[in-house]
Amino acid sequence: MAGWRIRDYHADDVDGILRLWEQVTAEGVEPVYSLSEVLASCAKDHAVVAVVGEQIVGAAIGRAAHAQGWVVFLATASHVRGMGIGSSLLAALEARMAPQGISKLSALMPAAETKMGAFLHQGFALKQDLHYFERHIPVQREELKRLAELGGRVLPRGLWDAVGGMNTEKELLERRVVLPLAQSELAERFGVVPPRAIVLFGPPGTGKTTFAKAIASRLEWSFVEVFPSRLASHPGGLAGALRETFATIAELEHAVVFIDEVEEIASHRQGEPPSPTQGVTNELLKIIPAFREQPGRLLICATNFIRSLDAAFLRHGRFDYVIPIGLPDEQARDAIWRRYIPEAAVGIDVPELVAMTDGFSPADIEFAARKASQSALENAVDSGADEPAGPFMDDYTAAIAGTRATVSARVAADFLEDIETVGRL
Repeated sequence: MAGWRIRDYHADDVDGILRLWEQVTAEGVEPVYSLSEVLASCAKDHAVVAVVGEQIVGAAIGRAAHAQGWVVFLATASHVRGMGIGSSLLAALEARMAPQGISKLSALMPAAETKMGAFLHQGFALKQDLHYFERHIPVQREELKRLAELGGRVLPRGLWDAVGGMNTEKELLERRVVLPLAQSELAERFGVVPPRAIVLFGPPGTGKTTFAKAIASRLEWSFVEVFPSRLASHPGGLAGALRETFATIAELEHAVVFIDEVEEIASHRQGEPPSPTQGVTNELLKIIPAFREQPGRLLICATNFIRSLDAAFLRHGRFDYVIPIGLPDEQARDAIWRRYIPEAAVGIDVPELVAMTDGFSPADIEFAARKASQSALENAVDSGADEPAGPFMDDYTAAIAGTRATVSARVAADFLEDIETVGRL
C-alpha cells in the first residue's frame, strides 16, 4: 500500500468522515458524541485526517474548553489498522490544539472500542473506576427564544414527585397521559395514540394548575400558559391573538400548552345577537383540530365550571380525556400540611390537622398554614422572649377555625354529578 500522510481537515472531507462514521457504527460501536457534534467540531474546532493518495483512511477530531481538551472522534479504516495511523492522528491533533493553552487532553471511548493502543502509545493513561453520566437537554437555545416570546418557560424537574397525595388523580394522569407521551414508540407498537388534548375540571383551588405544570415537568417539555385576558388587547382581537399564539407554539419541538379558566373563551354560544365571545369560541374550536395534528404537544384546559362550556367544545375528537380533579383525600392533606409546617413548630398533631380540614382545598390548607405561621411570628415578637418558640398547635387550630372552605357542599355535590355526566377517563 502507498504511504499515508496526515493533514488538516478540509471542508470537502465531509464524505470521508461520514464513511468512517458508518464503518465504526457498522462494527457495533456507538460513539459517545453524535454525528452532528462530530461534524460541528470538524467545521469549528480541530480536525486532522490521514490520507492515502486522496482517500481518507482516518480522522481525529477534538475540541477545547478552557484548559481542557477532548477527543471527540478517532477512527481509522479497517484495512489500515495496525500501521500506527491512530497514534499519529492523536499526535497531530494534540499539536493543533496545544496553542489553545490546554493542559489536559482527554477522551471518552465506548467500552467496545478497539483503538486502546493508539491512546496508550500516545501517552494517555487509562483511568479506572470512572463513571460516565449523560443527560439530554430537552429544550435547545433557539427554541428558548420562541419560548420567551410566548412567555413560556422550562419548569424545574421534580414537580411531579412534589405533588403530595392525590394518588388516584396522579395514577390516572400517569397512565393515560404521561405514559403514552413519554414512551411514544412503545405506545405506537401497542396501537395507543398519545393524547393531544385533555380537560381538567373540578372546584376552585384543587390543584389543576399544579397538575398541568407537573405533567410538563414530568415530560421535560416546555410549558406555555395562554392567558386570554392578556391577549384581549391584541390589534386583531382575542381570536386573532389566539391564532398567532398557536402558530408560534407550532414552531416548538415539544410543549404543554395550558389554558386556565377556559370557560372564559369557550362558554355556551347562545343569544341574538351573538355574544362577544362567540367568535373566540369558534376560533378555538378551529384551532384544536390543527393543534392535534402536531406530535409532541399537549393542550391542557382547566375549568372550575365545566357545565358552562360549550357542548361542541367537549365532544370526542377534540379532547381525549375529561378528568376530574377533586378535593384532596386524607393522604393528600397530610402531605400538604407537612409541606407548610416549619421544622421549628412545636407539638403539632398532623393527623388532627388533617381531620379538621376535611373539605378544604389545597389552596385553603396553604392559606391556613401561612396564617398560622404569621400569627406565631407576631406572638413571638410581642412576647419579647430571647429565644421565642413556635408555631404551636393552637396557632394552627385557630387558623383553621378562621378559614372558610372555598368549596361549598353544593359545589362539591355538583362536582360528583359532573364526574358521572361529563367525565371521560
